[in-house]
Amino acid sequence: MADTERAERKDAGKTAEKTNFRSRIQAISVSLFLSVLLMVSKFYVWRITGSSAILSDALESIINVVASAFALWSILMAARPPDEDHPYGHGKAEYFSAGFEGALIILAAVGIFKVGMTNILTPRPLPRLETGLLILLATSLVNLMLGLGLVRVGRQTRSLALIADGRHVLTDVYTSGGVLVGLFMVHLTGWYRLDGIIACLVGLNIIVSGVGLLRQSCAGLMDASDPELLDEIAALLIRNRRNEWIDIHRLRAWRSGTFVHIDFHLILHRETTLENAHRQEQVLENLINEHFGGEASLLIHLDPCFDGACPICDSQCILRDGAFQDRAEWSRETLVSQSGIHRLLDVTENRPETA
Repeated sequence: MADTERAERKDAGKTAEKTNFRSRIQAISVSLFLSVLLMVSKFYVWRITGSSAILSDALESIINVVASAFALWSILMAARPPDEDHPYGHGKAEYFSAGFEGALIILAAVGIFKVGMTNILTPRPLPRLETGLLILLATSLVNLMLGLGLVRVGRQTRSLALIADGRHVLTDVYTSGGVLVGLFMVHLTGWYRLDGIIACLVGLNIIVSGVGLLRQSCAGLMDASDPELLDEIAALLIRNRRNEWIDIHRLRAWRSGTFVHIDFHLILHRETTLENAHRQEQVLENLINEHFGGEASLLIHLDPCFDGACPICDSQCILRDGAFQDRAEWSRETLVSQSGIHRLLDVTENRPETA
């Protein structure tokens, strides 16, 4: 019966992953198509107005197109199963996507500064500005809906590439909004140097966005600690805690695309049989896999309890030498600690070492 339930959960996980993959591909394909359409629209607006601020917005749209294409590649790459050369899968391709996008954004900012400074030093009139502003407003509204949709689908399907692309699109919306406001002021005042100033401000905003993406990419590639992911796992373990689990420590987790790798040390009482220890491992594996939709791997290091742990262990053990008082309190901080329940007990002598 248990094997049947595990098989059903595994099949359900595979079905969910196929559905998520289709959702990711559909979302990024829409993003790529609209990015090309909006880029063409912005360059048209620049052509009819000659505005350096609009040119800066259009140049950022080139990055949107390249980033969407790269995100599509990374999603396809991340979906490939593990092989002999990549036993942990190909999910980290998404971090390369985010890093590549960040680097392109910073390069685009250099060109924006150049154009902006030119128009500050030698300002010139902007013809057909009213028409250009209306088209730019329309592209901004489309971008807003696209960006919100990409972030939502990215969170639903646990795709860093979609979230990064969506946030970049939203950054483009903020950029376009600033350009709209600034150029409207140009239209009212006739002060054309403001056009170049807006372009330089757009460049600064783009640099901040690019640096953020580079930092996110480096953190993922270097397996930096993810507090939100650790909080999620800690809450799951706390909700489903069993009496047999004396304590958990050295909790670690990292993402590889949509896949999550988790490992920790589990302390069981020393008289636990191999069969029961394996049963507890299976409970935890099923719990983790069900929560992450089958997109997780779990490695558990089993530790025996030690002399002096009886006050926080309520198992009926023939080696008990003290009364049970209270279970160890669990939180993200305690679960990721290196010392486990040693932090709670005044046990410094005659204590077997745990690996």
